[in-house]
Amino acid sequence: MANRKSCCGVSLLEAMLAVLFIVMTTVCVVLITLMVSWKTHTGLTPPPQNHSYLIGVGRADCTGPPAEVPLMGYANPQQSAAGIHTRLYSRAFIIDDGRRRVVFVTAEVGMISQRLRLEVLSALQVKFGDVYRQENVVLSGTHTHSGPGGYFQFTLFMISSKGYIRSSIQPLVNGIVKSIDIAHRNMKPGRIYRNRGELDDSTLNRSPHSYMNNPEDERHRYKSNTDKQVMVLKFTDLDGDGIAVLSWFSVHAVSMNYTNRMVSSDNMGYASYLLEQDKNPGDLPGQGGFVAGFSSSNLGDVSPNIRGPHCVNTGLSCDYLNSSCPVGGTKMCQAFGPGNDMFDSTRIIGHNIYRKAKELYASAVEEVTGFLHFAHEWVNMTDVTVQINSSHTVSTCKPALGHSFAAGTTDGGGDLNFTQGAVEGDPFWDGIRDALLGEPSNKTQECHHPKPILFNTGSVQMNWPLPWHPQIVDVQIITIGSVAVVAVPGEMTTMAGRRLRDAVQQELQSEGTFEDTEVVIAGLSNVYTHYITTYEEYQVQRYEGASTLYGPHTLSAYVHKFRGLARAIAQDKVSELPVGPQPPLFTKNLFNLLPQAPADKTPVNSSFGDVLQQVDPVYRQGDVVSITFIAGNPRHSGDIRDKTFVTVEIYDNRTDSWEVVHTDASWETRFHWLKGSNGRSNTTVEWFIPPSAPGGCYRIKHFGHYKQRTGLRPVIKPYEGTSAVFRVSTSFYYQ
Repeated sequence: MANRKSCCGVSLLEAMLAVLFIVMTTVCVVLITLMVSWKTHTGLTPPPQNHSYLIGVGRADCTGPPAEVPLMGYANPQQSAAGIHTRLYSRAFIIDDGRRRVVFVTAEVGMISQRLRLEVLSALQVKFGDVYRQENVVLSGTHTHSGPGGYFQFTLFMISSKGYIRSSIQPLVNGIVKSIDIAHRNMKPGRIYRNRGELDDSTLNRSPHSYMNNPEDERHRYKSNTDKQVMVLKFTDLDGDGIAVLSWFSVHAVSMNYTNRMVSSDNMGYASYLLEQDKNPGDLPGQGGFVAGFSSSNLGDVSPNIRGPHCVNTGLSCDYLNSSCPVGGTKMCQAFGPGNDMFDSTRIIGHNIYRKAKELYASAVEEVTGFLHFAHEWVNMTDVTVQINSSHTVSTCKPALGHSFAAGTTDGGGDLNFTQGAVEGDPFWDGIRDALLGEPSNKTQECHHPKPILFNTGSVQMNWPLPWHPQIVDVQIITIGSVAVVAVPGEMTTMAGRRLRDAVQQELQSEGTFEDTEVVIAGLSNVYTHYITTYEEYQVQRYEGASTLYGPHTLSAYVHKFRGLARAIAQDKVSELPVGPQPPLFTKNLFNLLPQAPADKTPVNSSFGDVLQQVDPVYRQGDVVSITFIAGNPRHSGDIRDKTFVTVEIYDNRTDSWEVVHTDASWETRFHWLKGSNGRSNTTVEWFIPPSAPGGCYRIKHFGHYKQRTGLRPVIKPYEGTSAVFRVSTSFYYQ
């Protein structure tokens, strides 16, 4: 029997053993699969051994109309756009661990409005279904004060930016969605590394008196009254080649001051520009595969104007408490530096941020490992109760702004006779408030004490034509392995951010699963609710305290809510979190105060694109080339994303062609638009010739559109203008 063969030439014993082996192998595979499945569903699955993620990064132009639209940040009605200093970009980072996916976007805007977030989420739903949702998408603004406004749905913000402007919000929505789409399509296996360091000589606390009101023992825990930490995430492919960097730093993007009229990404944008130019050599700005995102953090009381505030009319120091001057009040008390002008200051601060991030990127070796998590809740911030201790509870208030809100800051003071630090009302302004809007109730005044209320924006009277401030806000945390990103819907001061970071870290570590987690604050995220100070800072009622919408216990409420999210992540109980009340998306009573741009006209016997002021024949490196064209209104160019109003071109003798070396996205160019009368306007283009510019023959071109009325319907037509050819000489003397 043992030697008998089957018909296939194999012994029966061998066949039986083979069948037995197959059966046992199958059983083992099934058992292992069941164990892995059980561990996955109980949250006990260990992180993958190779520690890699799927990573996608994307960058897209989100520049809006560079003419006549108010710039968002300083609330200065005279500060409307009139050109481009640098273009604005959205940068998206997608990480997937095989179970979950998160998206972080840093966009070069003043802040993320609730309207912008809701429209982006709606567009993502149409494009990707349920892949990207409010739970796993964080949108954060860099806080540049030189981006077009008009993308809000609440009345106060609409008033300050001439309403809800569709031509302004649409480029932001499309640009953010496009950056996510690019990242989505480019996903590939990769690794993440983290690093941190400190950046000195780039920030100044603009409300030191408020900071000093925090407990002494708390202040002594820290070396400085601003957070100087730079946090960097380095993204590479599996071969170790860099594909992106994402960094957080606490500084206001206000190096470009309130006199600026050009769209600009400011200091944070310049840091991105420099690092992307480094990593994408030979590419024009906004092009190339490497993406460098710089994100805001707890910057509420942090200024880049490090020479500090002085009275511009006398040169003397401002009043310490009120930031006011004996003559001229708050408007004369301004902070400057470190450069000779706002462009120079932007360059210096941006370069400092870039240099530190580049250093940390190069030395990053601490790998980020572990699974992804996300937790999100919508919260009615006007009705949050927090148990402070066993016998004491506190509550938030309906939104209101204090008198010191109207004073502005040393980065941009108010025009009226308000000063920071006001803990008592002014009979004149209170009388006007009461006559127009009604006196705040005793309950409201008591809730906000010691804030003297200037705008009771949560009252019934200030609910027209739409609510003046949001009540429903997002609270959200995403964790990328050992990094937790806390998405804060406003501007947290230095100490407020420190308290929130500590609270989140304690909760994440409470279960022993997040022992080495780095917590970062992502400011200006998802919805804008002005400022968030500590309770102690609130008592001083400088600008930041007066702008803390929901009363003195606003920070306590946020800490309470973010603790709940962190606890749910640590205990793997995110599914048990309440969704919360969904925020409104208003479709009626949105108003637009920006008039339609009139038809364009030219002087007699001239055409659009004609040169009014020609270039010189020869320049040296370091010179400024300037040329002026007859222009149309830039608003008539429609969606300007991925286009340019300007090119600087060099002649290539080898190919007998012109090569573009700069666009209006370049740091070296400035595109000024000057509105004249009767539909006439001019454009002046400046090129600041860099020391690295090669010698040769150059020209500057301007592109635009003009509106012409022919019959009943206006017609939009393109035009272009070209300078005379000029030469850049690399020798010291002209030839």
